[in-house]
Amino acid sequence: MERAFKSFPDFYRFYLAEHSEIHCRRLHFAGSALVLVDVVWVVISRDGWWLLLAPVLGYGFAWAGHFFFQKNQPATFRYPLWSLWGDWRMFWDILRGRLSI
Repeated sequence: MERAFKSFPDFYRFYLAEHSEIHCRRLHFAGSALVLVDVVWVVISRDGWWLLLAPVLGYGFAWAGHFFFQKNQPATFRYPLWSLWGDWRMFWDILRGRLSI
């Protein structure tokens, strides 16, 4: 059953619960980091074709975390935009030490 979220903070609490397993969060973090590396490479190489790799890196790692460790369906399937925002917020929270990996 779909939940209606009234704000991103409400969604983010749900999102974190869907990413409580440490290996799932680690794979999300790795995928997001690789997306950033990919974007930097695009700028350095001036070859935009490398951007096609970004979704494979980001979603590939994240979905592997859900299927193999968290054992749930990625929030992206139900809440694509808020989930993308949640991915980057979680990445930033991990970088700042607010979430552990």
